[in-house]
Amino acid sequence: MCRSIKTLFNFEPPASDAEIRAAALQFVRKLSGTSGPSKMNEEVFNRAVEEVTDAARRLVDSLVTTAPPRNRDIEALKAKLRSAKRFEPR
Repeated sequence: MCRSIKTLFNFEPPASDAEIRAAALQFVRKLSGTSGPSKMNEEVFNRAVEEVTDAARRLVDSLVTTAPPRNRDIEALKAKLRSAKRFEPR
C-alpha cells in the first residue's frame, strides 16, 4: 500500500473532503503509475480521482465502530516514532 495514503476512518474531527480527495489522488497515481497524466489522459485521470473520492467518502461515512475516535496528533506522533525506529542506525 502506498505509505502516503493514511487511515481516514474514526477520527475526531472526521476526515475532511480535502483529506479524502488527497488519498484518492494518491491511489489513482499509484494505479496509473504516474504522478500526473498526459494531456491525452487528463480527463480520464481526473474522472478516476473524482470517482475514487466519492467511493472513499461513502465508505468512510458508512463504516461503524464501537472504538472511541482517535486523536490525529497522537496518531501522527506514533507514526513519527515508528519511522524513527525504522530508520535508526543499528
